[in-house]
Amino acid sequence: MKLIERGVGLPRVAVVGGIHGDEPAGERIVERLAAELDSEDVVGTVQLILANEPALAAGTRYTETDLNRAFPGDDHSEVYEEALAARLVHLLQGADAVLALHTSHSAPPPFAIFSKLTDPVRRTVAGLPVEYALDSGGLRSTTLDSIVPHTVSLEAGRQGSEAAVEAGYEATLAYLRAHGSIADEDPTFTETRVVEGIEEVPKGGGEPDLAYSNFEEIPVGAVFASDDVYTHRVEEEGLVPVLASERGYEDIFGIYGRLAGVIEPPSE
Repeated sequence: MKLIERGVGLPRVAVVGGIHGDEPAGERIVERLAAELDSEDVVGTVQLILANEPALAAGTRYTETDLNRAFPGDDHSEVYEEALAARLVHLLQGADAVLALHTSHSAPPPFAIFSKLTDPVRRTVAGLPVEYALDSGGLRSTTLDSIVPHTVSLEAGRQGSEAAVEAGYEATLAYLRAHGSIADEDPTFTETRVVEGIEEVPKGGGEPDLAYSNFEEIPVGAVFASDDVYTHRVEEEGLVPVLASERGYEDIFGIYGRLAGVIEPPSE
């Protein structure tokens, strides 16, 4: 794990890239910020973190186990990512806000993910240039945003694309402005639509087929996805897919969600 700090004092906010080694956008964004941000440009402290350096070097999602399924981790584990998860949690303890950078094989647009809607999370989400945020509090409990308070994950776009790097970089600057960590220009806050994560949609085997894209409402009776094992026909109104991908994940097509209100811009 690599830590680069700019500034001193409070607030202390963090940007984490490279949780998955096959998502190079986060690494590039962190390195660009490290090159461009001077301590005199920062209010408080900005921590720029490259999490899984061996996986980044190898271009693989992880070395032994998925880091974003290993939190809170174990200091004494002999499994690299489990020990790394504990170190990262310790480093981020007490942070006023955390932004974790991700990409996926799912189609744009970029969106945010959170597990607990604290005031700093509200500020982050409303300050990001995204239309949607996934509330994943009812799903997995081993991700960074489910363990470290005030953490938001950003899905910046399609894995390996230049568009994801640029979108993620601009979104990270917006996040830093939202928390007053940089003052190059005023922050911009917008209303963000919340999608409540309901359940993961399992994948079996054979040739996958996906009929609907992220945040596109699936009509009742329509087939969202299928392969040689599953045919997922929607029987409820108001379901939308999130992280929808034919080949992005080995075991799921994505997540079913339901629109669940909005996050309003902060009053101050």
